[in-house]
Amino acid sequence: MAIITRYVVEHKGVEKFVTADKKEADKYDKMLEVADNLAEYIEAKGMKFEPNVLEDLAIMLSKNKDALGKLFKGTEAKSVLSDEKADVVALGKKKA
Repeated sequence: MAIITRYVVEHKGVEKFVTADKKEADKYDKMLEVADNLAEYIEAKGMKFEPNVLEDLAIMLSKNKDALGKLFKGTEAKSVLSDEKADVVALGKKKA
């Protein structure tokens, strides 16, 4: 019989991520915290989105923070996209 440790990341009462790696769970949890902060910031700036669209947008921005940093420094989008695989989310649509 084996004992297995699992780390569960829960967000707004919903289980979002399960792993056996604590660092991976912490990283995912941090990404969700950043996404929450981004969503709050977007709303405070007067942008209106459906709640699920806003959440998807904030998560996509959070997951791609390194690429966004390059874009803010003036790197062309084509270059950033060719350097890494983009995390594409169909905004407003349910994920399979």
